Amino acid sequence: MTSHSSLRRSLAALAAAAVTAIALSACSSGGSAAQTPTEGASDGGKLNVQLSWIKNEEFSGEFFADSKGYYKDAGLTVTLTPGPSTGAAELLSGKTDIALSDAVSIGSVVASEGAPLKIIGTTYQKNPFTVLSLKSKGDIATPADLKGKKIGVQDSNTALFKALLAANGLTDKDVTIVPVQYDPAPLLNGDVDGFIAYLTNEAITVKAKGVETTNLPFADNGLPFVAETVTTTDDMIAKHRERLKSFLVAEIKGWTDAVKDPEAGAKLAVENYGKDLKLDLTNSIAGAKEQAEKLVVSDETAKNGLFTISDELQKSTIKSLAGAGVTLTPKDLFDLSLLEEVYKTHPELVKYAG
Repeated sequence: MTSHSSLRRSLAALAAAAVTAIALSACSSGGSAAQTPTEGASDGGKLNVQLSWIKNEEFSGEFFADSKGYYKDAGLTVTLTPGPSTGAAELLSGKTDIALSDAVSIGSVVASEGAPLKIIGTTYQKNPFTVLSLKSKGDIATPADLKGKKIGVQDSNTALFKALLAANGLTDKDVTIVPVQYDPAPLLNGDVDGFIAYLTNEAITVKAKGVETTNLPFADNGLPFVAETVTTTDDMIAKHRERLKSFLVAEIKGWTDAVKDPEAGAKLAVENYGKDLKLDLTNSIAGAKEQAEKLVVSDETAKNGLFTISDELQKSTIKSLAGAGVTLTPKDLFDLSLLEEVYKTHPELVKYAG
């Protein structure tokens, strides 16, 4: 039997850190957690959205929704705040209304602390996390290849990596975890054998340097959970349901454009929203195409529309969490009733991407 005790401690620590941040934020602001304006207030339909990462092509759908006026048409004024962040602390402290995150990060806080958070839709049907390695060195093609290897893991991805290990009958004693940042230089320099990356980001930029790479995708190796999840608080759902539904409508339109024209989405990131980051257009286009073709769309979205999460995907996400020592039911983590209402009211959006 596989022991998940170390993973549970890690997830508990993650949740505790979030709650500590929440408490400090509440104290410093002099207000209570998860404060939101009253529905119908003359605030221009304001929504603060916490992004999980920097303003690159990963959020091309949001950039389309903003630049094409989909948010404005929905009566919203949306502020996009760059990460990296899982968004849990910001949501619960009231600093943000919506966070683009992932099911493991959100689920761990919900399970450990009873955090009143819900996933109301997802951009990615398939999560993009991977253990990236060089074919000439680590060449980590299977979970068994992880044994005895040095793996570069960012602090925010530690719980995710330990969940991958647990899902494959391994523990952190089977590998050497090396703390790293998000720059894959330690992998290229040979300081680590593997590096936690995104299939749409570092896996592309490293390969673009002319080296052969190997990927071990989390989704294909025991952790098929949803990512870039649209997450909010129970309080927001109760008090601002219509505003959230308007946001989902704008998001569906924006991501439809991103799927149809990933190159244009990449250009929005490089030339406008992420201009200060000096992004590489070629790599950004490659990343935008990868997510549009392999992560955002699926048989489920073709049938029921973007952002939907099938019963099967909900169950596989919950199973992935269980393998990480996180016990939840779908109802604990998901509230897809808003999305169902959106598609009932706007049935044309189901085929919007078609």
